[in-house]
Order: sequence, then structure tokens, then C-alpha cells
Amino acid sequence: MAVHQPAHPRTSRPWRKHRTQSAQESAESAVVTTAAERTFAVVRVAVGAVFLWAFADKLFGWGYATPAGKGWIDGGSPTKGFLSGVAAGPLESTFHSWAGAAWADWLFMLGLLGIGAALVAGVALRLTAVAGSLMMVLMWAAEWPPATQLSDGSPSMSTNPVLDYHLVYALVLIALAVARADRPWGLGRIWERLPFVARNRWLL
Repeated sequence: MAVHQPAHPRTSRPWRKHRTQSAQESAESAVVTTAAERTFAVVRVAVGAVFLWAFADKLFGWGYATPAGKGWIDGGSPTKGFLSGVAAGPLESTFHSWAGAAWADWLFMLGLLGIGAALVAGVALRLTAVAGSLMMVLMWAAEWPPATQLSDGSPSMSTNPVLDYHLVYALVLIALAVARADRPWGLGRIWERLPFVARNRWLL
């Protein structure tokens, strides 16, 4: 007499489902990470282009922020117009004394060029964040948003007593350095492998 053995019931394998879900989540996380890195890279290049444009306009006098014929190359001063126009804040007289000084012109222009070039190239973002933030804080102090009136008594037209675009730029520079935005579409990986950078990590 034939003996019928019971069919083996199908055993569920939850680990396979978990493994599939984990793989899907990893793939989605990789996509999100890549998108975030590329977004930061776009912001990095855009902000760098802003600094480079300011440098070129002040150097050649393209007729935008700097009138034609008033560029640095024509004998004009990149700092005189802005600093001599400071009309509020505790550093007003200090900025007036700096206006048009050769050392101030050179530091300002080298700062614009260095910060812009480093951002576009994607190198030395930590140092760039420090230098750029310092420049932005000084420009914030020159415009002094907390003032409701200028030194001549006229309204300052300040839109916010604390935050303005200079501080926003500083925060963006810091965020780019923290997020290591030098790698996508940049020379960050090559830069960090250079011997003098490897020995001086503050240059990253």
C-alpha cells in the first residue's frame, strides 16, 4: 500500500524580504545623496561666479556696479566708493579711513579672486569659508543693518536689523565647507592628495 507523505508547506523567508527592502532603501539613499551633492556643487559654482563677477567688474569697470572707465585697471579704487559711503555704525570713521587705501584695495580684490576661484574649482573650502565669512561680516558691519537712521538722520531703509544677504552668503560658505561640496564637479579629491595639503589639513 502506497504511503502518501504530506507535502511540505512553503516556509516564508522574511529575511529575503528584509534584504530586498534594505537594498531598495540603500539605492534610494544613494540617489538622494548624489542629488544633494550635485545641488551643493551647483550652489558652490554659482556663489563662486558671483565673487568672480564682482572681481572682474571692479577690475575692468564693465558699467554695472563699477562705472566704465572707473575700474581698478583704469586707476580707480575698488574700495573707495563703498567704504567712503558708509554712513552708519560704530566703525563708520574706521571704514572711511580705509577707503581707497592701497592695502585695502589689494586685500579686497585678492579676496574676491581667491574666494571665487576656490569655489569654482572646488578646493580649499575650509579656508575659503573662513576668508569669505570674514569679508562678508566686514561688509555687513559697513552697511550696519541694525541702524534705523543714517548718520545724517535720514532713514537707513534697512530691511532687517540683523540678517542681510552678507550673513546669508557667510552661512552658505560655511555650509559648503561642512558638506564637502568640493568633490562633485570639483578638484577636491585631487587637491586633498597633494603632499602639502596632506601635511596641512587646514588647507582642505
